[in-house]
This record gives sequence, C-alpha cells and structure tokens, in this order.
Amino acid sequence: MNVSGLVLTCFRNHKETAVTWAPRLNVITGPNGAGKTNLIDAIHYLCMSRSFVATSDQYVVTSGEKSFTVEARFSGAIRSKPFDVRCTYSRGEGKRIYVNDSPLDKLSDLIGRVPVVVLSPDDKKLTREGPAERRSFLDGFIAQLSSAYLRDLIDYRRVLKQRNALLADYRMSRDVMQAMIEPWDLQLATLGSRIVHTRAQTLLRFTTYLEKGYETIAGIGHKPTFAYKTFINTVYSDMQINDYSQEGGADPDSSAPLSDFTIAGGPDSATADTRAGNTEGVAAGEDGVSGGKQAVWTPEEIQQSYAELLQSGFDKDRERQQTTIGPHRDDIVFYLNDLELRKFGSQGQHRLFALALKLAQRDYYTDELGDMPIFLLDDVFGDLDPSKTQVLVHMLLEQSGQVFITAANRNLFTSMFTPQKGMDALYRVADGQVTPLSE
Repeated sequence: MNVSGLVLTCFRNHKETAVTWAPRLNVITGPNGAGKTNLIDAIHYLCMSRSFVATSDQYVVTSGEKSFTVEARFSGAIRSKPFDVRCTYSRGEGKRIYVNDSPLDKLSDLIGRVPVVVLSPDDKKLTREGPAERRSFLDGFIAQLSSAYLRDLIDYRRVLKQRNALLADYRMSRDVMQAMIEPWDLQLATLGSRIVHTRAQTLLRFTTYLEKGYETIAGIGHKPTFAYKTFINTVYSDMQINDYSQEGGADPDSSAPLSDFTIAGGPDSATADTRAGNTEGVAAGEDGVSGGKQAVWTPEEIQQSYAELLQSGFDKDRERQQTTIGPHRDDIVFYLNDLELRKFGSQGQHRLFALALKLAQRDYYTDELGDMPIFLLDDVFGDLDPSKTQVLVHMLLEQSGQVFITAANRNLFTSMFTPQKGMDALYRVADGQVTPLSE
C-alpha cells in the first residue's frame, strides 16, 4: 500500500500542513517536539481510526482549537484504484470517517482498507508489561486481516459488558441471575470460541515469520518462540496446567485453568499429533512451555469447553462481579533461547524482539494480502547500534514497500544511503512546518 499525499488541519502541532510522500523510503528528521511523530501518527489515524500516541481524540486537537481534519490518498495492489480517506473530529460531535467523500456507517469499517504496521518506543511494553498489551497487539494484528474477527471481537466485548453488568447487580438472587445470564453465556461461548480459534491459527502461521524477523536483525544463533496461553483445558489428563495468576490476567486463586497452546512451538516442541480427519482445529499443547504432544481443537470443541467453564465458574464470577475466564484474559509468553523474555531478557533483547515482531507482522501481511503494508518506524533507531541500524535500513531499501522513519539525527541516514530520486525523500520538521530536503 502507498500514501501519496497528506493534509493535516489542527492535528496536534500541525495547524495547516500538506506533504507529498515518496513511494519508498521517507525519512523525517528534526528536533524533539517538532512534530515528526505527529505526521506518521496522522497516517496511522487514517488507517486505524485512532492515534497510536494519544489515548483520546480530544488530545489530538491542536491546543486552543475545537476540531481537526486529516486526509490522504491511498493506492495499492489490494485495491482496484486509488481512494481518498478523510477523518474529522470535533468536540461535542465526535468522529466521522469518509472514503471518497462517502461517510462510513461504522468506524470499524475503515480497519483493513489500508494495512499498516507501526514500531514505536512504546512497543517495549509488548515484552515487558502485562497481558493486555499483548492481547491488544494480537487483536490489532488480526483485525486488519479479518473483518469477521473484528466483528466477533466487538460483539464479544459488548456481550462481556452485559454479562458483567448482571454479575454486578447485588440485588438479584442467585437463581434469577443464573437464569438471566444463560443467554449471555451462549453468546460469549460462541464468539469466544471463534476468537480463540482464529488467534491460535494465526499464531501457528506466524511462528516462521518471527524466526525470520529476528534472524534478519540479530543474526543466526537465536531462537525466538512463544506460547499462547488461554483458558482451554486439554483432553490429556497428564497436561501441565498453569493456573491463572495475577500477571496472567486473572486472580491467583482462580480455579479456572490457563492452558498453554504449543505454537510450533514453544521451546523444544514436538510435531503436532492431529486427530484423524481433522486438520482445521487449534493445536493445544500437552506441555506448552517445554514441548510435548499436541491435540487439535475445533471451534465447536472450544465453544463447548468455554460454555462448561462459564457454567461451573458462575459462583466465582458472581462473587467477583466479573467474568473471570475467557479470551479477554489470554496471554502470549515470549521466549528467547528457551528463556522467558519478560523475566530474563536484557534491554537489548527486548528491543530486538519488538522489532522482530513488527518485521514479522509486515512480512505476514505481505504474504496474506499480496501487497506490503505501510511501515511506520517512530524514533526507534536511537536504541539500535550502528551495525543493526545499517542492516535494517538496507533491508528496507531492498524491498518495495513504503516506509516512514522519524529520527532526530539526520546524519544517521545520509551516511548510509543516497535517496533515489522519485523513490526516496528526506524531510525536516520544525515547529510543525515540513520542508523537503531531497528535491
């Protein structure tokens, strides 16, 4: 995919800014606070209907103003012809999104039209912090590929909110509450099973991309792996069960098991042992973090298991006034050379793993969609040593996708490559003003 032009009006510190982008590598330089990140954040906004920097749209509006507009033209192999996207927001009226001047009925309809991958300093949270960060990454990853998954996710959150509201009604008797909650349990099990199945199938395919991404930036001799931890208990009685922990997403004394899916796999994993006649299910590990036999779960089996767990966990949920089991508490545990990254990784390993994840996401999208996503790299080169920076820049130049890089140090890039006219461009940003440097 490609964005050729961008217009910002009252978007953060850009009062009135118009930029024409190069089709391959765009390097945006300037001092801290000049507005470099805001330019690529605007591109991200037009792809995902939200900022990757600000937590709320109201913080995107230029100080002293009441609204903002951002618009751009996109093109690519997955679309038959170029199209325009415009996003507007005003305090009191909210957000509106237009594609070719036609309003979208739902904001979620925008997601997936322009696949985008962003790497920012905040991505260190993926490997360092709690499960919510990794669930958010995984959900955003899949949502750009599957509108069905996004719909299921939105519906699941709506049903979960309704179920939790019932659980929080202390005036209701146990029997009445249980009767009223059954329809929500059915919906939750149906939606949740599809979410878990899609997550696991995606992660199974993602493994080789992660290995390649880490090798690209760190070289050979390293083994990045991960385990998908979810609520499903395997059919094997000798499976190692990991209970929910506070870090894992629920409470330390929960009776609900948090099992490990071995993802092709976790460290030292064996090959899958697929049930006869079934190749479309989810691989569930016998011992998710140390390898072992794998079973296969279908969406129907996941649904049945989830429904039973919701029913058996009703009293605990009622006591806690929230749903304590489900895909909203899943986690992904990352490993490097068979050691859990979150517990044992160095700062450098955390940075490289986050970069490898995003390189893998970019390659995965390219193969799945038949076109490269827009790649946004925000202020990440200061954390890399010169040799790895050079490897990454050369790799990006060898590929045909459009890339945006922000950096305070212009010389870091001018010493590594000469912009090819008509393909690459350098820009300087100062006080919200953008000046092309490569014309």
